[in-house]
Amino acid sequence: MNTTELKGNWNELKGKLKQKYADLTDDDLLYEEGKEDELFGRLQQKIGQTKEQITKWYNEELK
Repeated sequence: MNTTELKGNWNELKGKLKQKYADLTDDDLLYEEGKEDELFGRLQQKIGQTKEQITKWYNEELK
């Protein structure tokens, strides 16, 4: 996944993450360009998955 893909699909993916993980807040899912690592870190803490697992889920959702 690259920055352009993440940015382009973020609103759709944010909704899916909120449905799957109800404890995620808008602040947890705040995407700022250039801060992808920070976003992944917040997701890892909240949902207990690795960056690789999150990336795999992301790629599956876009199919």
